[in-house]
Amino acid sequence: MINTFDDVQKLSKENLDVALKSLGAVSTKMQAIAVEVADYSRKSFEDSSAAVEKLLGARDVETALQVQTEYAKSAYEGFVSQATKLGDLYSELARETYKPFESALSRRTAA
Repeated sequence: MINTFDDVQKLSKENLDVALKSLGAVSTKMQAIAVEVADYSRKSFEDSSAAVEKLLGARDVETALQVQTEYAKSAYEGFVSQATKLGDLYSELARETYKPFESALSRRTAA
């Protein structure tokens, strides 16, 4: 129970510190996610450009189908890999964001 003004100030300061720690974690993790998405987008564009160049250089239908099949397979595998990576990053974001609140709540329930 809150008894004095000093207790209220202390509680407010603790809450502000927890919120700032959480926001710091969000900022750091969102930057990592943005970098990962930008890298994937760049690589995906480069891969698709290379596939188009190969398709334009194909002399027959069989070669064109082979190039297209290889590109589709690599694009799918890259997408699945990237989706898994982003899922892990978002899970880590949630854990890191909640961690300061978890420790603050455990201290308050113990008191």
